[in-house]
Amino acid sequence: MRLFVGLLPPPPVRDELVLALEAHRPRWPGLRWLDPANWHVTLSFLGEVPDRVLPGLRTRLAGAATRHPPMTLSLTGAGAFPSAGRARVFLTGLGGDRNGLARLADHVGTEALDAGAGQTDRRRFTPHLSLARCRADMDVSPLVEAFGTFSGAAWEAGTMHLIRSNFGGGTPGGAEARYETVEEWRLAARAPRGQG
Repeated sequence: MRLFVGLLPPPPVRDELVLALEAHRPRWPGLRWLDPANWHVTLSFLGEVPDRVLPGLRTRLAGAATRHPPMTLSLTGAGAFPSAGRARVFLTGLGGDRNGLARLADHVGTEALDAGAGQTDRRRFTPHLSLARCRADMDVSPLVEAFGTFSGAAWEAGTMHLIRSNFGGGTPGGAEARYETVEEWRLAARAPRGQG
């Protein structure tokens, strides 16, 4: 099954972002806007994971969750991958405890790799939430500039999710995937003194 590990923004945070995007969406019909129900912050993309790997993966991810405290995050600003001038993905960034988020992402990636999820994405972690995609390179610089002032409400990210991607057309890249939480774990470590 095709899996990733991520954080899910709570409904009020999603609703705020939907409202903030309302004025921008009609001006960009060439973008394929992602369903807000699917919005997530990817900690580690695992790719196709064999069933035999799942028990060990679950154990390792559960252990990782106990070693990290909940963190305060917020959605903020705008950007694009690979760049605003040649975008394939339009996104919003993350503010708040970015260092804690990066440590969690690194730990999750290491544990997944050790569990045998061999396709774990080990690129440098860039915290973001994807909002729209395009099939060919597109210059979204005006959109990035217009949405760059967005600053969402803070929320506590306290649960890590193992999520399965289900593709309606049977293949990645076709219809937008539906996401299903396979398992979730509370981030349970105490925050160091002076934080939180």
